[in-house]
Amino acid sequence: MVFKVSTIKSNFSSFACGLIFGLGLVIAQMTNPGKVKAFLDVAGAWDPTLAFVMVGALVTLSILQYLIRKPPEQVRDSDLQACVTSKARIDAKLITGSAIFGIGWGLAGFCPGPAIVGLTSGLAGSYVFAGAMLIGFFLFNWLHHER
Repeated sequence: MVFKVSTIKSNFSSFACGLIFGLGLVIAQMTNPGKVKAFLDVAGAWDPTLAFVMVGALVTLSILQYLIRKPPEQVRDSDLQACVTSKARIDAKLITGSAIFGIGWGLAGFCPGPAIVGLTSGLAGSYVFAGAMLIGFFLFNWLHHER
């Protein structure tokens, strides 16, 4: 079996990014449903500490976008078309799906990334959430399969 150096570098880069992401979620306690629910409880015992995680992510994104952004003369129309499809519109399905996601996040205290990282912690809630998420993926594909 022959491995291309570019494939190895790409896979290692993906692994490193995933590892950093996962460690960040664990350190910030985003894998702790109690912490997430306390952040979402703005009318009760609100815990604003996860807002710092979000601000840190935005600062990091802003710096990296500044460093890797192409000069305007180097951006082609095809680059932009790759980011925006003809299906990129706000419609009832998007709003319904967003609402279901938000309700699930609020009730469970998990969203997909932290739930997958949480599988390594042995929390039963992570397994239930990840299982339900997989069922949702398959159900969506079954319902929306273009025939």
